[in-house]
Amino acid sequence: MRSKDADPDRSPAQPRTDDPVPPGGSGAPALPAAHRWRLLAVLLAAQFMANIDTAIANIAAPAIRGDLHASGGETGLVISGYVVAYAVLLVTGARLGASHGHRRVFLAGMALFTAASLVCALAPGALVLIAARVAQGAGAALMVPQVLSGIQTHFAGRQRIKALGYYAIALSGGAVAGQALGGVLIAADLFGTGWRPIFLINVPVGILLGWAALRCMPAEERRGGWDDVDARGMLLLSVAVLLLIVPLLLGTDQGWPAWTWLCLAASVPVAVAFRRGQRRLAARGGRPLIAEEVVREPAVRWLLAAHGATTMTYFALLFVLAVYLQDGLGHGPAYAGLAMVSWVAAFGLAGPLLAAVPERHRPAMPALGCLVLAAGYTAVWCYLATGHRSGPALFLLLAIGGLGLGISSNSLIGQMTFTLPDDYAADLSGVISTNAQLCGALGVATLGGVYLSLSGTPGSAPHALRWMLAASAALAVLSAAAAHRGSHPRTG
Repeated sequence: MRSKDADPDRSPAQPRTDDPVPPGGSGAPALPAAHRWRLLAVLLAAQFMANIDTAIANIAAPAIRGDLHASGGETGLVISGYVVAYAVLLVTGARLGASHGHRRVFLAGMALFTAASLVCALAPGALVLIAARVAQGAGAALMVPQVLSGIQTHFAGRQRIKALGYYAIALSGGAVAGQALGGVLIAADLFGTGWRPIFLINVPVGILLGWAALRCMPAEERRGGWDDVDARGMLLLSVAVLLLIVPLLLGTDQGWPAWTWLCLAASVPVAVAFRRGQRRLAARGGRPLIAEEVVREPAVRWLLAAHGATTMTYFALLFVLAVYLQDGLGHGPAYAGLAMVSWVAAFGLAGPLLAAVPERHRPAMPALGCLVLAAGYTAVWCYLATGHRSGPALFLLLAIGGLGLGISSNSLIGQMTFTLPDDYAADLSGVISTNAQLCGALGVATLGGVYLSLSGTPGSAPHALRWMLAASAALAVLSAAAAHRGSHPRTG
């Protein structure tokens, strides 16, 4: 699928970096250059905040359980309730943004996220906290898809590559910052409030971002009514994602009871029903929840597979490293939360590096990033295999993986946005975000689950971590092959 103004001699997966800034595709008004970058700052701050809350409850789980006298299952739902609602509603949020205006839906999501954060901070018991976390996830699912849609709509050429570099930093940095910030705030125990400031801090930030969005985000005309929204498709997709992600998130802790396997099996026919319904709707001339052009484009499918595989290893590493350092080696939450700082610092270098790469070499960047990620996992494996357990050298070696993930994530998302016309920005945004959340949950369930099973005896944690790193390196190599296939589509 080529952009409408694409050069016929250029592969659709190769971006043109000399394109002029778009006049605000998808019905959005054109913005001056300075205004676009202010808009980007607001959008990325929202993305960063949403990703912080994906990870922040992991570090706070022991404190929440003790303070609220919550059961293990209730504590698990505090963590996973957010991710479930977030993943289930991402595509819906993207479609609502396209039909009702990105600004309107972004502000609604920010308001819900901020209000739910306040309820989280004041929650008197576990059930209230779980309900508020679900509402938080729903708010994030409304505002997050508007971020990538806004980048694709208002940026083109080299400016889009630069904006996507910042976007990737918000994605990775938010998750790591959640663990680091959570560890610091809990250790500080501000005014004896324990874990509650990790949610309370969202309230002033959310109010500030809502005010900034009102000033920076361009108002758009409503492009359709509720009749234009595929409600049946939303329901089927939400049920399919729910049946898939809930057992992935809760199965390991509960020992994979029968209901988890039944849910996983049931997700297949529901997904098939969703897919068939989308095809029938498109054949009748309707607007499906996910445009056929997105799911039919081979390059996008290969690139999504590569992005999903690398995201899978990253989410697993976040989970496993926190458990390894705290339960395996006895370090505190602040130490575990700060362990990935070098990863994020190296991740941030990828954006400027990619912007300096000549255009003719850009199709090779996704696969190269995946291979550097594999090298990072291998380096840490070698460090552990020589008898080391932790320390500054471990954190420095993690930076290799961070650089590789930064290069691969930036370039994979960039390739996908350049492969399809800007008219499909909302569809692509929802698909990329949902794919990342599902693959992240799969990584925690599989790689994280195997780590937990192998680390059950004293002194076995380093061996279990080495196994996880070896599996992650292999997945990164496979993702390099998929990235190469998607970045160099066959012609003829």
